[in-house]
Amino acid sequence: MQLHGRVISDVMSSSPLSKKRRLSGTETKTGSHCSSSNSVRTDLSHTPANGMAKNGNDAEIDEGLYSRQLYVLGHEAMKRMQNSNVLISGMRGLGVEIAKNVILGGVRSVTVHDQGVAEWRDLSSQFYLREEDLGKNRAEASQPRLAELNNYVSVTAYTGVLTEDYLTKFQVVVLTNSSLDEQKQLGEFCHSKGIKLVVADTRGLFGQLFCDFGEEMIVYDTNGEQPLSAMISMITKDKPGVVTCLDEARHGFESGDYVTFTEIQGMKELNGCQPVEIKVLGPYTFSICDTTGFSDYVRGGIVSQVKMPKKINFKSITSSMAEPEIMMTDFAKFDRPGQLHIGFQAVHAFQKKHNRLPAPWNQADGDELLTLAKELNSAQTGSAKVEELDEALIKKMSYLAAGDLSPVNAFIGGVAAQEVMKASTGKFLPVMQWLYFDALECLFEGEEIMLTEEECSPRNCRYDGQIAVFGTKLQKKLADQRYFLVGAGAIGCELLKNFAMIGLASEEGEVIVTDMDTIEKSNLNRQFLFRPSDVTKMKSDTAAAAVRQMNPSVKITAHQNRVGPETERIYDDDFFESLDGVTNALDNVDARMYMDRRCVYYRKPLLESGTLGTKGNIQVVIPFLTESYSSSQDPPEKSIPICTLKNFPNAIEHTLQWARDEFEGLFKQAPENAMQYLTDPKFMERTLKLPGAQPVEVLEAVYKSVVTDCPHSWGDCVAWARNHWQCQYSNNIRQLLHNFPPDQLTSSGAPFWSGPKRCPHPLEFSTSNDLHVDYVMAAANLFAQTYGLQCNTDRAGVIKILQDVKVPTFTPRSGVKIHVSDQELQNSNSSVDDSKLEEMKSQLPIPETFQFKLSPIDFEK
Repeated sequence: MQLHGRVISDVMSSSPLSKKRRLSGTETKTGSHCSSSNSVRTDLSHTPANGMAKNGNDAEIDEGLYSRQLYVLGHEAMKRMQNSNVLISGMRGLGVEIAKNVILGGVRSVTVHDQGVAEWRDLSSQFYLREEDLGKNRAEASQPRLAELNNYVSVTAYTGVLTEDYLTKFQVVVLTNSSLDEQKQLGEFCHSKGIKLVVADTRGLFGQLFCDFGEEMIVYDTNGEQPLSAMISMITKDKPGVVTCLDEARHGFESGDYVTFTEIQGMKELNGCQPVEIKVLGPYTFSICDTTGFSDYVRGGIVSQVKMPKKINFKSITSSMAEPEIMMTDFAKFDRPGQLHIGFQAVHAFQKKHNRLPAPWNQADGDELLTLAKELNSAQTGSAKVEELDEALIKKMSYLAAGDLSPVNAFIGGVAAQEVMKASTGKFLPVMQWLYFDALECLFEGEEIMLTEEECSPRNCRYDGQIAVFGTKLQKKLADQRYFLVGAGAIGCELLKNFAMIGLASEEGEVIVTDMDTIEKSNLNRQFLFRPSDVTKMKSDTAAAAVRQMNPSVKITAHQNRVGPETERIYDDDFFESLDGVTNALDNVDARMYMDRRCVYYRKPLLESGTLGTKGNIQVVIPFLTESYSSSQDPPEKSIPICTLKNFPNAIEHTLQWARDEFEGLFKQAPENAMQYLTDPKFMERTLKLPGAQPVEVLEAVYKSVVTDCPHSWGDCVAWARNHWQCQYSNNIRQLLHNFPPDQLTSSGAPFWSGPKRCPHPLEFSTSNDLHVDYVMAAANLFAQTYGLQCNTDRAGVIKILQDVKVPTFTPRSGVKIHVSDQELQNSNSSVDDSKLEEMKSQLPIPETFQFKLSPIDFEK
């Protein structure tokens, strides 16, 4: 991880993240039948008003709650995860972070375990412990607050000894804050019984993760990306046969991928065949099996990637410790993971010997830890042995080992929770098998700068875990910071939690958070500061109140403003000059670039971040030291030709973009243009200056909005939607097939409907087809909303109205021009028919006579 510059992280998948896409029943479960005094659970005896079932429900997947997660995991993986019972041992900062993430993810049950009691240093990062919980068992104190996160997950606290018999209740076991002896003992048992194991640990600025998912783990999808597909132009009869794809785009396959075929004419033996392994020969070609005995290839066909299950073998923790397989997290620190592998073992040895961790910044303890590390390294016989120990690094491990930092716990806890999800679902490649992380860049630069033991000694305050690493001076500086957080969504909630834990703005400072959105049910799956009862409330207010519960000292002010030119009277010179820094938690590039410009102008540090599914990015912008957010741009995305979108789509991306454009044209641009015509005297003048055929198109759309299509009732909206369906999915396609019949040949004698051109067929509307009625209901409601009419969700009523809607008979006409290429379209738009323009102008009503006010609709995900 680097401090200066952009960090892009993807623990589950390997695709790069572009800047443009950043953005963000009552059956009791296994493990909850404990009746002894060692366990406690929350049981909700009713179904809340928001429709979420009580903890431990076996209901179907709640798509309203899990919608964003389902995009990433899919239904099958989600169902597998809902059958997992997870044990998380250790309820300090790291353990509670993992538990929070796993519960939000939606496993069957989570049992949190701890035999220790809350101490002052726990409050540095354990956000579900309060000062009044000091002296109480950490698991029992945390359990009620964890149980609130997801009513579908049974959450139990256990305070007894982790016996082998007890572990058999679980599919996944997570160990944090555990001794090396315990890790080995329980790890060997889990390995022998097929129980998946995750070990996670943090020591100040250092983090460690280990995974053992058994000797035969099946991964159903290694990267979670959509299967690739390509259109075929040729297949040879050869041994092996060579497939050539159309040169519109590279096929993107890799050697070893498996594919299957559809829609091939001629070599039909390949259609619907079992998945075939391929060898890539070039960006447009690859070889398959022996095709010499197949029929001759004629034309067409689609090749589609098939995700094949992959079997992975894990070693037990004891075996893996001697011969570690380590996943790199930072190639700038290539030799550091091996050093940390020895260092963490040395910390365990020190703790076992003295029954305590090395004291913060204590020289004697640092020397002793180095001696232990050297002894451990000398005793190694496998690949774990390093040639030469980095003595300065090992000593820093000793100085920082007693530290407990919320941001480091958040990172390791996030990765560990993802590994639990992988273990439960079989989706995405797990970490193989060790992962080490450090953020030593956070320390003061220069070897000569050393903190003192006195400055970092415990104060019996909630920041002891942080003071142990950075000392009291930095703690005071954090307390006086004034920060502006823009956005209180998924990333915003996590940032606010971390701000509270580190003591940001806990004395003279202030955190100002602004977010104009209200809470929706789908937010609850990842925006963990919100509860079902908070739905429809403002995000910023609710998040601020939740954070004050975590740390009452934090001074936080909530706003509900959009950032932009319209709020510069609020966020003015005085406001920005008073800030120490800005943090973005936004979901669009335009707002990010606006905030970046403001920070550059006022010379303020900016912390920028975003997520997309399993991918994430971070950028630290520091005045006079790093580039700004806007300094780098993604390469322009390849645009889809208009004619392809309109008449010849051949990929799902084309249909999605067409639908998105359709929404924009019908429910945003058309009402906007109509309102401008009605309210802006200069609208006509501006419109007539537009290039090509745009003036006619705009005025035709305005005429439709205010004259021909203007509804006066809900029935009119349904009739409009039904006729629009007929136009788009029947009439236009029949006209297209009239111009270009299925057997049409080009001038060279080749079939017109071949290659990227897929021959369509018109649809027949039916009220018994749910998809057809869904479309009409959605379109009618959106149309009604633009005209301020009452919306309606009465499905039976809509079907009754549809029976009386008159749909004009359509007959394809000769002489209708349909453009085959964008060049044809451009040439046809070069001139404007002045008589047509004058006719359109004369037909438009006088603005003062129009009674409706149109409201454009912004597309929302």
